[in-house]
Amino acid sequence: QVQLVESGGALVQPGGSLRLSCTVSGTIFEINSMGWYRQAPGKERELVATITNGCTTHHADSGRFTISRDNAKNTVYLQMNAMKPEDTAVYYCSAILIMPGGATSRLFGQGTQVTVSS
Repeated sequence: QVQLVESGGALVQPGGSLRLSCTVSGTIFEINSMGWYRQAPGKERELVATITNGCTTHHADSGRFTISRDNAKNTVYLQMNAMKPEDTAVYYCSAILIMPGGATSRLFGQGTQVTVSS
C-alpha cells in the first residue's frame, strides 16, 4: 500500500521560515508529478506548488515558497520563507503515481498543520 507521510508542520512567527517534507512509501512503480496544497479554516483547498519528475516547477505564489524533490528518496520538500499569518493552514502533499499499464492515481497525505502567529 502506498502512503504519503508529511512532516515539518509547526508554529512559526511571522517572517520566519519552515521546511515541509513528504515521503512516498510502499510499492511504487513510478512517481510523476508531486505537489503541495493547503487548506485554511473555512476555505477551499488550494494549490501551493507542483514539481514534475523532471523537476519543472510551478509556484502559485512565486518568491516566498520553493518546491523541490529528491527522486532517489521519493521525497518532496516545500521551503517557506517570509511567512505570513495568512499562510496558516493544513498543508497536504500530493503525488501522481503511474501504475503498470499506464493508469495514473493521485494520492494525498494526511496533512500537516502550519500556524504563523506571534
